Amino acid sequence: KPKETIEVSLNVAIQYLAFTNNQGKMVLESGDFELQVGDSSDKIFLRDTVQIGFQDTTYQVKETVLDTMNSCGEAVITVKGIVRDTQATPIQGVNIFSTLQKKILVVTDKDGKYANVVLGHDSIDHVVNSPEPFLSTTIGRYGNRIAKGKFTLYGEEHELTINNGPNSLHGGPTGFHARVWDADQLAENIIQFNYVSADGEEGFPGNLEVEMVYRLEEEENALVIEYRATTDKATVVNLTNHGFFNLAGISNPTPTIENNIVTINANFYTPIDEVSIPTGEVAKVEGTPMDFTTPHTVGERINDKFQQLINGAGYDHCYVLNKIETGSLDLAATCFEPNSGRTMEVYTTEAGVQLYTGNWLNGFEGAHGATFPARSAICFEAQCFPDTPNKPHFPSATLLPGDEYQQVTIYKFGVEK
Repeated sequence: KPKETIEVSLNVAIQYLAFTNNQGKMVLESGDFELQVGDSSDKIFLRDTVQIGFQDTTYQVKETVLDTMNSCGEAVITVKGIVRDTQATPIQGVNIFSTLQKKILVVTDKDGKYANVVLGHDSIDHVVNSPEPFLSTTIGRYGNRIAKGKFTLYGEEHELTINNGPNSLHGGPTGFHARVWDADQLAENIIQFNYVSADGEEGFPGNLEVEMVYRLEEEENALVIEYRATTDKATVVNLTNHGFFNLAGISNPTPTIENNIVTINANFYTPIDEVSIPTGEVAKVEGTPMDFTTPHTVGERINDKFQQLINGAGYDHCYVLNKIETGSLDLAATCFEPNSGRTMEVYTTEAGVQLYTGNWLNGFEGAHGATFPARSAICFEAQCFPDTPNKPHFPSATLLPGDEYQQVTIYKFGVEK
């Protein structure tokens, strides 16, 4: 019942925080928990706070987890508790809001049925060991690829970790997707994340202070992501959210997205070579399978014998967005899943959006027993162009001391009946 409080004692395994004791063993003890159910307006929300206290220090993690569905489509619980181990030393804390791994997006279809439309995992162990390390994560310090893991900035060469063939991808193997972010719930619908990326982390110069805010706008059915960043040394920055979406809803197996009808507000794209690095050309989409200026299903041309689709094993390309002006918040793409009727619109201030069609998903298991075969997700990654640090004619991704990196990206959901 709404606003009813039930006192319970739970013996639970908390998977979101990992500690090691002075013998190097993993330890985590659970205490008594308070279970609450509450409502706000006509929706029930889940809030989950775990406080970890030891050695006169308290660590707090806030997270939201969908538990079961009620007749209105959502059911939520609140869990609060204390976990202590006097010999433990914190080595890793994973806040689920720093990714979409555990923060599931539940969207209604044309018949009023709800489904999770984001691919993710159930536990931190599965996240850490995922065959797809970037599954629905925040990406930085540089989203997409940098050729040969090298770039020169103001005469100084910087070498990055190689993690994708001969290239650096998505900030390296321990990029922002693998880092612990501080989190603060500013309001019921707003979470702010902060992370300081140290000078030299994965080879990138400068201490980069990043602020990222997730905001759910209920009236607009939208997830708004706002980024800000500053540096104490010249560096490159290209942040993005790598949400793997399936508007039909995840399942076992999760269906292909080849029936999704897509438009992209771009007359040009950046062709890639055989290792997915931009050739430097900015090419017209007109007359090619890359053209989504008018609606097309993903699967209509994805297997064409077109060299760009061969190079990417499908769509894995950056589109040069048609902008009203530099930095303006404009419609970038739309996606419609005809069986469910669900729609998604993507708006961004960025110059480009990477269309990726889950070409390398291989059927591994994810959240709630769902499996993710090839092409069971579609990604619209708002970003600078790939390999910009080595392509001086591309719009700059350089951030200088005294300047501020800013980005706004919006994922807006709807239904067509």
